[in-house]
Amino acid sequence: MQNITPSLVNQHFQNRQEQISQIVVNAGQMRDIEGRIFAAGMPVAALMEKVAGLIALRIQAMFPLSVKAHRVGILVGPGHNGGDALVVARELHFRGYKIWIYSPFSKLKELTAQHLQYVQSLEISCYETIEQLPDCDFLIDGLFGFGLERAIADPIASAINHFNEWNQPIISIDLPSGLHTDTGEVLGIAIRATHTFCLGLWKLGLLQDHALEYVGKAELIDFDITLADVESILGDAPRIKRITQKTVLSTLPLPRPPVTHKYKEGHLLLICGSRRYAGGAILTGLGARASGVGMLSIAVPESLKSILVSHLPEALIIGCPETETGAIFQLQLPDNTDLSSFNAIACGPGLTREATPIVREVIESDRSLVLDADGLNILAQLGTIPTLQQRQALTVLTPHTGEFQRLFPDIPDAKHDRIKAVREAAAQSGAVILLKGARTAITNSQGAVWINPESTPALARGGSGDVLTGLLGGLLAQAATKQIAVEDIVATAAWWHSQAAILAAHERTELGVDAFTLTQYLSRVLAIPI
Repeated sequence: MQNITPSLVNQHFQNRQEQISQIVVNAGQMRDIEGRIFAAGMPVAALMEKVAGLIALRIQAMFPLSVKAHRVGILVGPGHNGGDALVVARELHFRGYKIWIYSPFSKLKELTAQHLQYVQSLEISCYETIEQLPDCDFLIDGLFGFGLERAIADPIASAINHFNEWNQPIISIDLPSGLHTDTGEVLGIAIRATHTFCLGLWKLGLLQDHALEYVGKAELIDFDITLADVESILGDAPRIKRITQKTVLSTLPLPRPPVTHKYKEGHLLLICGSRRYAGGAILTGLGARASGVGMLSIAVPESLKSILVSHLPEALIIGCPETETGAIFQLQLPDNTDLSSFNAIACGPGLTREATPIVREVIESDRSLVLDADGLNILAQLGTIPTLQQRQALTVLTPHTGEFQRLFPDIPDAKHDRIKAVREAAAQSGAVILLKGARTAITNSQGAVWINPESTPALARGGSGDVLTGLLGGLLAQAATKQIAVEDIVATAAWWHSQAAILAAHERTELGVDAFTLTQYLSRVLAIPI
């Protein structure tokens, strides 16, 4: 019988925490998971006490009384989200915080009404209209929890607008009131939170691009949902997961045996650049270099060869015949080499649309292929779905929203529901899709989704995507000889790229992170301890 040591218990706890931190659910799934917990015998009141106690502890850490005698406004809705807020109000009151409550609803759920009755017995001030409200140092938003479907109307809409104009910190419980749980859309109006305490499991809406200006800094309040309860509801359906540092760094650096050589560590072919867009080729090459790929070949117009050699002396630069305007006219590989000589190909940055025959040629190859920039624009002209349906090998597409709409014009606007759109695109095309954005979403044809939960506006600069293409291509070329899922490699590239930008922005400000600087920070990410 195995001895249960403290270290084993701690490891089990950490493994559970890591798994929980990756899981993303929609409103229906969360409702079913909670229903299972309650059906097993957990009293609703007990869970509310536990959740609110954890929230109260976090708030005390954020706004300690040792610094200031804080005044706290509590916004109370009619459901259990409002009940959570009332228990938080009670706990903070007992610890010396000055509390007032805004409770504008005449009908409350039974448990929430009981908590309101009790806090009133403690002589905590309660108000029904915003005109009566005193000042405070921060607000706790418990107006609406997950599952809100209807647009918020007056007088609550006017109240939310009023609170947003106060310019005080707002801590939202579970998600900011007014956001759709799944799409992150604003239902008329929403609280602009500075912090969001997501309860139990991550809600999908918090990871959608258009929710971010309302969410603020988000963190998970883990109230010990068992993995068995989660698995029983999610089952075998394709999952949505957050990419986490621990899972990525368990893959990186990619493993290498003690005895190896450059071709065993991946051979990547980049096809990029034109006389007009030489920078695209350089940045893509620098991104690939940072991946650690064993051998890097870069096909560019002949006139760019000397420029590329000066920036990437270790790469094999292949000068190709070019058009009068300086685009690649014909792919001219070295003797005894063809496209099957490479482990992966990345194609597109800086090509111009004159390179349509080149893109068609690589699509017809049997190599893993990353298409970006003009590679995507040319694919859209060729017809995305019928073209990719003829491919037998892996294809990874890395569009931004505009490129996505050109590639998949029949799929509803990806700005409305990015996850739904990217799943449909992958199912139709058979490709792995990396949809760029503040919360980059990655999916495969089976519908599994990975969301990168962290990024920075510093990446909103020309050339940042070229760096990602090179980095991704280099990782795919290395993974071709290793037992690593392709989707995990794509997720790793997205995370690595964004973390380099976050690190650079921290040291240089967001305005100081040009694409060339970004390439210099890629290697530093892996030096940061977990």
